[in-house]
Amino acid sequence: SYSFPLYRYPETEIETKTANFTPSFLAGITAKLKLTYIPDGKGDLITTFGPEDIFNYMYAVFHSPTYRSRYCEFLKIDFPRLPLTSNIELFRQLCKKGEALTGLHLMDSRGQRITGYPIAGDNTVEKVRYQEPYPHPVSSTGDGATTKGRVWINTTQYFDGVPQDVWEFQVGGYQVCEKWLKDRKGRHLTFDDISHYQQVVSALSETIRIMTEVDEIIENHGGWPIG
Repeated sequence: SYSFPLYRYPETEIETKTANFTPSFLAGITAKLKLTYIPDGKGDLITTFGPEDIFNYMYAVFHSPTYRSRYCEFLKIDFPRLPLTSNIELFRQLCKKGEALTGLHLMDSRGQRITGYPIAGDNTVEKVRYQEPYPHPVSSTGDGATTKGRVWINTTQYFDGVPQDVWEFQVGGYQVCEKWLKDRKGRHLTFDDISHYQQVVSALSETIRIMTEVDEIIENHGGWPIG
């Protein structure tokens, strides 16, 4: 596996941490943005920018659905390439979205809880399956409704309110919502486990929403390729 830390930390107390970017990359992005680079943290994105702004921008771009589909074949054989922009407003907005995604994925921030866990039991993970939403028959008044998806962990207990796109969302080739439970097969879920799973579902739901917004922001600033 590969690791790409944002900062490199010193082996002695005399040295200071440094951002893990090459001088040529920093020269290129500074020339594009025409802002002053600061070596630590975030800038004000008016006159300055920092390593964490670059990371947030990068994180947003790499979560763009259009980026992933447009460069799909290339991404199968090489590391992702980061397109740089000279549009400072685009950079600002993508930094904001990248920061929001980072907070969700580190569980530093939480999306609104959208799932329930309504049935009491021993909380044993036995057989994990997803029940897709389905429409109820239309009533005599013409009203109809659609059920929310359910993630069953055994024959009687389930998480409800799980959208299908969240259930199918993949990271690293795995369906996150399915793998998390299957890795705990045979275990009794604790209160904290149940709460954490609900947070995961919320984080993925917010991730999907923000990914769509990233595409919209890029499209509103000229679309692909970014320039």
